[in-house]
Amino acid sequence: MASARSSLSRDRRRAEMREFLRSRRARVSPADVGMPEGGRRRTPGLRREEVAVLSGVGVSWYTWLEQGRDITVSEEVIDAIARALLLNAAERGHLYRLAGLNPPRDAPAPAVPTSPELRRLLDSWLPRPGYVRDRHWNFTAVNDMAREVFGYGETDHNCLVSFFTNARYRTLHRHWAETAPQVAAGFRADAAHYPDDPEFDRIAGDLAAVSPEFAELWARHDVAEHTSAVKAVDHATAGTLVFDATLLPLPEHPGHHLILHNPRPGTDTRQRLEELMRRRSLVVAHPG
Repeated sequence: MASARSSLSRDRRRAEMREFLRSRRARVSPADVGMPEGGRRRTPGLRREEVAVLSGVGVSWYTWLEQGRDITVSEEVIDAIARALLLNAAERGHLYRLAGLNPPRDAPAPAVPTSPELRRLLDSWLPRPGYVRDRHWNFTAVNDMAREVFGYGETDHNCLVSFFTNARYRTLHRHWAETAPQVAAGFRADAAHYPDDPEFDRIAGDLAAVSPEFAELWARHDVAEHTSAVKAVDHATAGTLVFDATLLPLPEHPGHHLILHNPRPGTDTRQRLEELMRRRSLVVAHPG
């Protein structure tokens, strides 16, 4: 049964490959790729032999590929065909998958500052805590209540580093020891998405040198991916606060996440937060 399903999957890929290549070929004119028109054409787009020439493969081989025959395809050939057909990044990845190959990973996107829209969102989220972190878990924006509730100071620039080195955060976090393995495993899982980015190793190496707990956990090579968590903190003024934390990816900034904390139902966290926010406002309005 498994073999039959595998065969059916291959047949579907070949059928999709056939239609995909034909449709992409039809939309590219000879002029688009610097070739002469070559006389009257019965169908729009490039001819098969022109794609073969542009890709550096034999005409018969390319014909077999477009017909969906069972032939071996290399990454180099897929890249050559993608260039010949002027495929964009999404189409190139699709072609890789149709050929039964894993698409190459994209180069890491550069870190970008948090947009004014996201900063306004964080401010409007008050009195609930929220922040934005980049792919290396660096904070790019933190609202005032996140600093107050979790003990983040002006020297806290990285979520992972703060978790293991910020003594105030560690004291506040009710389940720090139980959560630490998940945090280290989450960072390793994120690093795996960017195998050519040395910054993850630098951050982990520097942190392992100053945090024995992190060094021990990092050496386990555990990985875990999650989009939600429950956080409980014992705040000196507000008392026990329990949150549902949700990680929301920001597609326009690959690797960046918006982390929002909502008072957990069944607790009085919302009321405690509102009272804490009121006290902070009074202190700001009447310092000293």
